[in-house]
Amino acid sequence: MSIQSILETMEYGVAPEDDSQARKWLAKHEGGFGHFIDGAMTKPGDLFEVRDPASDTVLARVTQGSASDVDAAVSAARRAQSGWAKLSGHQRAKHLYALARHIQQHSRLLAVLETLDSGKPIRESRDIDIPLVARHFYHHAGWAEILEDELPGHTAQGVCGQIIPWNFPLLMLAWKVAPALAAGNTVVLKPAEYTPLTALAFAEIAQECGIPKGVINIVTGDGETGAAIVGHEGIDKLAFTGSTDVGRILRERTAGSGKALTLELGGKSPFIVFEDADLDAAVEGVVDAIWFNQGQVCCAGSRILVAEAVAERFETLLRARMKTLRTGDPMDKSTDIGAIVHPSQLARIRDLVEKGASEGATLTQGSAPQGCYFPPTLVTDVEPASVLATEEIFGPVVTLTTFRTPSDAVALANNTRYGLAASIWSENVNLCLDIAGQVKAGIVWINSTNIFDAGAGFGGYRESGFGREGGREGMRAYLRNPAAATGNGKGTTPAELETGPADTIKGGEIDRTAKLYVGGKQARPDSGYSYQVKGGKAVVGLAGLGNRKDIRNAAEAAHKAKGWGKATGHNRAQVLYYIGENLSARGAEFAARLESFGASRKAAEAEVETAVERCFWYAAQADKFDGAVHATKSEFVTLAMNEPIGVMGLVAPTAQPLLGAISLVLPAIAMGNRVVLVPSQTHPLAATDLYQVLDTSDVPDGVVNIVTGPRDELAKTLAAHDGVDAMWYFGNAEGCRMVEAQSAGNLKQTWVEADDARDWGARAGQGRLFLDRATQVKNIWVPYGA
Repeated sequence: MSIQSILETMEYGVAPEDDSQARKWLAKHEGGFGHFIDGAMTKPGDLFEVRDPASDTVLARVTQGSASDVDAAVSAARRAQSGWAKLSGHQRAKHLYALARHIQQHSRLLAVLETLDSGKPIRESRDIDIPLVARHFYHHAGWAEILEDELPGHTAQGVCGQIIPWNFPLLMLAWKVAPALAAGNTVVLKPAEYTPLTALAFAEIAQECGIPKGVINIVTGDGETGAAIVGHEGIDKLAFTGSTDVGRILRERTAGSGKALTLELGGKSPFIVFEDADLDAAVEGVVDAIWFNQGQVCCAGSRILVAEAVAERFETLLRARMKTLRTGDPMDKSTDIGAIVHPSQLARIRDLVEKGASEGATLTQGSAPQGCYFPPTLVTDVEPASVLATEEIFGPVVTLTTFRTPSDAVALANNTRYGLAASIWSENVNLCLDIAGQVKAGIVWINSTNIFDAGAGFGGYRESGFGREGGREGMRAYLRNPAAATGNGKGTTPAELETGPADTIKGGEIDRTAKLYVGGKQARPDSGYSYQVKGGKAVVGLAGLGNRKDIRNAAEAAHKAKGWGKATGHNRAQVLYYIGENLSARGAEFAARLESFGASRKAAEAEVETAVERCFWYAAQADKFDGAVHATKSEFVTLAMNEPIGVMGLVAPTAQPLLGAISLVLPAIAMGNRVVLVPSQTHPLAATDLYQVLDTSDVPDGVVNIVTGPRDELAKTLAAHDGVDAMWYFGNAEGCRMVEAQSAGNLKQTWVEADDARDWGARAGQGRLFLDRATQVKNIWVPYGA
């Protein structure tokens, strides 16, 4: 028999991993695990079982966390926080470095525990998860060391509540704990109820390393435990990774609390294969994209989009590759696909696949043993609106759809409410980069997939959440920006609007009707009403009473102006300079308007001059607010690009009506966004006077839209509007709560603040903070030097 025939016919033998040491560690805790609070394990309480999904046997019993347990953990974290934050960066770095070293020393124990607990193949736990865990602690030890130099003036958030999922239990812990500790925060972390064991092992490693008491606290339990963390008043920042539905609940429950919030949620990521792609490499990419970790990956490439010209060949290769995949015992080193984490998740996968089949989809499936397993599945003949093409299945199931042109591919890729990741395959790098810029996703891999590193941010667009984990962006999420509002303002509540005729309005001049400004045109309000604008002594004019239909029209006009985001920073800068030039030329007129509201001449002139300066400052930033190249894996260059968010709703502060409006509009449009502005309800005429400035400054139609009227009614409509991608609100506390709650519908990014908490005429009224808030980071992984 020839060597060739042996290689073609032989099958892998069994290669079991020795789990005796992990079993011995579990046996030490056969009485049950307590929580890790204030540097020690508590006595076990009400226990629930943690089971091995592969064998359906009990691994351990773990305590169900109560509200009092969470309270004890938060109290311990609060006591420890100030001391931890006062340590020098070098001292915190030493602790993080020790954690990284000890994780490496216990790496085999952690890998085996992770596989027993979650069902993922031991090869993945051993070769991917645990090395990345150590990498995150090493990376963030470096951040702790240089934090004061790289992010001067930034301070810790305080006590961080962190809730992590079951698909990457220890890696998700590292993603959250490492940057929080580097920044000077303390943490209260809840691991998933299905997979708490490596978090508890990590707690023992933290003890071994001498981490100060109360800095790390781990409370186990189910959703009720998580809810206690979310609702606890002692939590300053929440970080959650999990489903989009739960993310919405967290957004609603934290609305108005003042808690910082980052959400890393679901995805339905496209895997785009062009006709000139290396098809063999792309097929291996599919294996890594959807059958890695049984498809239980938020950024899994669950939608294959393949060029029609090569679809038949690609599908043939993929079907052949599927036949070689081994589904079975996760502790076997030859296993490709392990066990589904829990029977409830298996039932969900089955239900969705059955529903897809009933809709006419065709299934091609590999084999899988009995138990908590699901075979690798390829779905063809699937419509874009099918449940299998739209819903996150979180299992080893991938759909295949064809396209004809690059624009078709982009349309299909973006035909989802999610925006976490995308993978693009072509030998034409120009094409790859062109498509990468058009796909709405926070991470884009070119000729690769599911590549992760602590040095690059991870996070999504749209309903995949907001905030980033990893890299510089991830560090900023755990720090308070020194440019944040420092005032103790409670916010203003404008007086009730009066819509009837006024007693008198200064006459003798041609009447100027202040309409709305929508799509580059002045428009009468849909309501047909106007309201009185009062000055220092009398009514000085009338403003249109906008309503929800006006907001709808303005948002539609903004969406039509999407070309603004594609303009170069230089071109946008020229328009902003032009706005400043025209505003300056009419400075006396704007100052007179402000005086009519009751401002002194000196204050009015200063407000106009500051507004002009702000035009020039943001014009200067338009082509200088750069991205970065992250230092990640050696065979890649990882580009962190600052992209516009899209359509932004802006609700301006009451006071300084010209400057307040300008201070919000300029950074947003400088970064390529389009805006719907609700100006000062009390004195909106300073904003309506801007119409002619915008008209004569080459601002494209629809880039700036202005709707006057009842501040909080219009803000509520904007916050709930699915066509609005981000919301800035400067008003009162109730309005802040309302905006955050209403934003949960499409999980838009929000920035809410009391409108009298910062001095809008000072440096606090402009800066990089505004530019950060007006952008989202896309990380593009490009093969380099390999």
